[in-house]
Amino acid sequence: MTSVDPSVPAERAPEAELKHGAISFLDALVIGLASTSPAYSLAAIIGPVVALVGVYAPGVLLASFVPMLMIASAFYYLNKADQDCGTTFSWVTRAMGPWVGWIGGWAIAMTGVLVTGSLADTAVRFGLLAFGLDDAASNNAIVIPLVVVVVLAMTALCVIGTEVSARFQNMLILAQVASLLVFAGVALGRALTGDSPLEPLTPSITWLNPFAEGGAALTAGLLLGVFAYWGWESAVNLTEETTDSESTPGRAAIVSTVVLLVTYIAVAYAVVAFAGTAFLAENEGEAELIFALLGEQVLGGWDWVLLVSVATAALASTQTTIIPASRTGLSMARRAALPRRLAHIHPRFRTPDVSTWLVAAIAISWYVLINLISENALLDSLTALSLLIAFYYSLTGIACAVYYRRQLRRSVKNLLLIGIGPLAGSALLIFLLIRSAIDLNDPEASSTGVAWFGLGPPLVIGVAIFLVGVAFMIFWRIRHREFWRERPGVAPDPVTGDPAPGDPATGGPQSVGVER
Repeated sequence: MTSVDPSVPAERAPEAELKHGAISFLDALVIGLASTSPAYSLAAIIGPVVALVGVYAPGVLLASFVPMLMIASAFYYLNKADQDCGTTFSWVTRAMGPWVGWIGGWAIAMTGVLVTGSLADTAVRFGLLAFGLDDAASNNAIVIPLVVVVVLAMTALCVIGTEVSARFQNMLILAQVASLLVFAGVALGRALTGDSPLEPLTPSITWLNPFAEGGAALTAGLLLGVFAYWGWESAVNLTEETTDSESTPGRAAIVSTVVLLVTYIAVAYAVVAFAGTAFLAENEGEAELIFALLGEQVLGGWDWVLLVSVATAALASTQTTIIPASRTGLSMARRAALPRRLAHIHPRFRTPDVSTWLVAAIAISWYVLINLISENALLDSLTALSLLIAFYYSLTGIACAVYYRRQLRRSVKNLLLIGIGPLAGSALLIFLLIRSAIDLNDPEASSTGVAWFGLGPPLVIGVAIFLVGVAFMIFWRIRHREFWRERPGVAPDPVTGDPAPGDPATGGPQSVGVER
């Protein structure tokens, strides 16, 4: 029998890691699509966009796609250099340093907190409507507890495993896309045959012109369009759990934006052609309920098909929205930018269980609290999302050009796709961010309709979240200095992996140094 010397410490068990190769390209693509919640996003923005630009709504959705594609290119190339599930946090830190990187990670995490409860709320209300329970759908005493249950259930799926989550998303996205296509096909067919009970219009290629209205209307429409595309990058947050992690997540992100473009333009054409602009503009205040109103007009007794589409879209997005926030928390904790406990990986499921449950807990608390204040306050908190989204997307585009700065002159392709494209997308998003801040400063334009501290409620919420982040960042810097010792580096060649010219010691994931 072998004796054990108690004076010799036992070998430390290796820490659990995320499950590598758990999902494929198709799974990543589906998760990227599900995160945008196409049916929910379209329902939420189509009325307001039509009210702003009329029949040119498809053109605004086309124009909104341009900065998204440019930023998707940045995600693709940054992922090639650094396959970290923290995405924007990790990349911006490597390119521009820990201070900017930390606040970028905070912005991503907060978008998940703000929107998760609202998505579950939509899933519950539309699910009840689909079963004919209209009274229950308008009763907060019933809806709020159900929303909490839904968030907890979706969080449990995220924790149980990425593979399970991906299979669940595959089912939901099929139901969602099939329902949207049925609705769009019937609506367009009835519009062309003059069978619409509303004011049908004949579709025209000129509807794709986003500059027909111009001015403030176009700017406001672009802001709504950016919100509609937001979420596709969830596929990249799963990069460490995806097969061929260097290229698959980035390709899934780019393809998902293209699929969204086709879906959005097709449905926008069908809706405008069937209903005309007057009906949509008159009901813009109904937000996502516009599809509930149109469903009965288009599908008659089959309107439940569209209600199910929106419900499944919101349900799918509830789950996938938790992923970026939880993976960002994991990445930040691994680098000591947040408490180490958040980096815990479940030994069996190999998912970041602590950070995932924390995101759910904060999201539920926010949803219940803001709902108790007023339903309009909840809508204003969602409006504040546009500020956070534009901020971290633009930050990612800039980081791409900065990180690859010594590779840009190696080829025209590098210059366009890694430098000029992402910077142009960032410039447009920064312009929209400033424009959005100006617009959100008007209390009368908010859902609440009253001023908070003399400002519009959405702007107050957005600025408050940013300032809380800055305050916590400074607090954590004082208590734990490890993360702030990191220094920015330079990316290697995106094709060969060769170090940057004139900087042979840097490149790839090791480009961030630690000050000694």
